[in-house]
Amino acid sequence: MTDTVTDRFLRYVVIDTQSDPTSSTQPSTDKQKNLGRMLVEELLAIGLSDAHLDEHGYVYATIPSNVDKPVPVICFCSHMDTAPDFTGTNVKPQIVRSYSGGDIRLSGDPQQIIRVGDNPALNDQIGNDIITTDGTTLLGADDKAGIAEIMTAAQILVDNPDIKHGTIKILFTPDEEIGRGVDKVDLEKLGARFAYTMDGETAGHIEDETFSADGVEITIQGVAIHPGFAKGKMENAIKIAGEIISRLPKNLAPETTEGREGFVHPTGVTGSMEKAALNLIVRDFNDDGLAAKEALLERIIKEVMADYPGSSYGFKVKPQYRNMKAILDRHPEIIDNAVEAIRRAGMEPVRGSIRGGTDGSRLSFMSLPCPNIFAGGHAFHSPLEWVSRQDMEKAVKTIVELAKIWEERA
Repeated sequence: MTDTVTDRFLRYVVIDTQSDPTSSTQPSTDKQKNLGRMLVEELLAIGLSDAHLDEHGYVYATIPSNVDKPVPVICFCSHMDTAPDFTGTNVKPQIVRSYSGGDIRLSGDPQQIIRVGDNPALNDQIGNDIITTDGTTLLGADDKAGIAEIMTAAQILVDNPDIKHGTIKILFTPDEEIGRGVDKVDLEKLGARFAYTMDGETAGHIEDETFSADGVEITIQGVAIHPGFAKGKMENAIKIAGEIISRLPKNLAPETTEGREGFVHPTGVTGSMEKAALNLIVRDFNDDGLAAKEALLERIIKEVMADYPGSSYGFKVKPQYRNMKAILDRHPEIIDNAVEAIRRAGMEPVRGSIRGGTDGSRLSFMSLPCPNIFAGGHAFHSPLEWVSRQDMEKAVKTIVELAKIWEERA
């Protein structure tokens, strides 16, 4: 068993762990357990005797404290699944050693090019080793980079008892990419007081804020009739759905927003002349903004439906997660310690917000405050995904420094 963060990462990404939003099982795909079983074997080999994979696909393990004084129990968490957005089957990782700058053309599909213009972070990687795919799959740095970093840091802590630390918990989750990452987590068994997800992007970044998120399901009941006798009678549910989509404000779309701007985003539409269903996600950094966007959406629907008096609609909002900043602001030491760890690892800390969510979003509202620390990956969920060896090594050092800082400040 090799133990560098790069060796681990290359070993993990070739295991297909794509999750499936259409599945009702937990985990959504049994193949996620293949990686879970490998991780348990490696954790046991490191010396973490309680490492195990449960029936829901979660991996748990403990690095015991090596000091006498009480230290808050912290957890490091990453997810094992890759996104359904692009295939994760038969990943062929490639390494661009001593990157000299410029665009990177991927060997398996020459049409796939990682362009510096789209990835300005590459400008900070000159001389580093860049890991990509061959262009036919995603890479899986989201979040197998985080897993490799946690595993490597665990081995460092176990092999170096002179590094003083409290009890540290390890948690690897399934199904994060489809919003179910902590549905079945056993927080009592985990026994942590605070946590960190290693699931961010650029080296040096820590994120203590996420979107608040809801899903919206719109159902439309139209009026179906033979098209040969339809004049003045037919109300086509597909066309009604199309009108609703066409009236969504263009300035409230993912492709037209950035920073702290929220959006309304259709993610799926199905239907027939008689019935149609439209699924959307709504995002904002505060709950008032979320409610305002949902009210706007329903107002649009009512305006459209006014032209179809024989038809009806349903409007269902499903809460998904909330901005974790509300919880994390109550525990400033979590961020303070992470900022110091990043600084000690040789970087300038950058605090930011995530235009999305992580397992930490929901964990924070489940009484386990959990910000997000960089893992080093970029261009997630696409064949253009990449990560640098040096950034993963910086993340490993950050984890080790965090363990030391919590002990020092206890």
